[in-house]
Amino acid sequence: MAAVDSFYLLYREIARSCNCYMEALALVGAWYTARKSITVICDFYSLIRLHFIPRLGSRPDLIKQYGRWAVVSGATDGIGKAYAEELACHGLNIILISQEEEKLQAVAKNIADTYRVETVVMVADFSRGREIYAPIREALRDRDIGILVNDVGAFYPHPQYFAQLPEDTLWDIVNVNIAAASLMVHIVLPGMVERKKGAIITVSSGSCCKPTPHLAAFSASKAYLDHFSRALQYEYASKGIFVQSLIPFYVATSVTAPGSFLHRCPWLAPSPRVYAQHAVSTLGISKRTTGYWSHSIQEQKGNGRQCWASRWGILSLCYFE
Repeated sequence: MAAVDSFYLLYREIARSCNCYMEALALVGAWYTARKSITVICDFYSLIRLHFIPRLGSRPDLIKQYGRWAVVSGATDGIGKAYAEELACHGLNIILISQEEEKLQAVAKNIADTYRVETVVMVADFSRGREIYAPIREALRDRDIGILVNDVGAFYPHPQYFAQLPEDTLWDIVNVNIAAASLMVHIVLPGMVERKKGAIITVSSGSCCKPTPHLAAFSASKAYLDHFSRALQYEYASKGIFVQSLIPFYVATSVTAPGSFLHRCPWLAPSPRVYAQHAVSTLGISKRTTGYWSHSIQEQKGNGRQCWASRWGILSLCYFE
């Protein structure tokens, strides 16, 4: 009995001495819970404000806001084609740029017939370097270019170690992903500054948010586009130019296997048409956005994970032209 009493007294003394520490831990826990709750509420509010509220009101007049013509590179498939169609739905005339003339003509005809707007086709292989830009500059010289969409891109044939990447593929990534967007902006920006209005949308990729092993050059090129767009926004916002970095995650394009998990989950991997509708609604509102509500959730899930590419699946971070 004495031993039990001694243990009980010892327990009371230890509990009394630790009481202040328990109270401190409770305060820390309450502070952490409150902080996380506030973060979740703010993120939820941002999600609603950016991706849902703009779609409830009347459609903005993009012609009045930016200009009559839109230029879309990489416009024959995927996000580029869908974005061009959505801008045409708003009444803008579309200049389509890609390297496949037959597909360009088909897309241009479909847009012109469906939306009753003017379309212009320009065939250009952006992997060829500087020589292709002089004709583009000349063709765009006297047009009221209100919106530029940089969507053309080059991708790895499959995820692989950087040293195993073919040199031609590496040059394509540099010329197409980096140089094309930079020079297209350089061509249209002076006219936008002169008119004091315009919008530049550059399609990056979710892979730009974190280092992506086995897609090192691709993810680095997309990170360049993201930083490039954000820097331009700081430079030209005061001149009436809106610059947006668009960071899509997986979009269910024609390369998606029909029976795949992502193909069966349109809320996770929307079609290019659905994605473009949501992305255009963020124009003029958000300088840097994933463009789609579930992609914003994926971005938040990916924060703080250094190797999230391997967890979510490398291909789920990349958009396909």
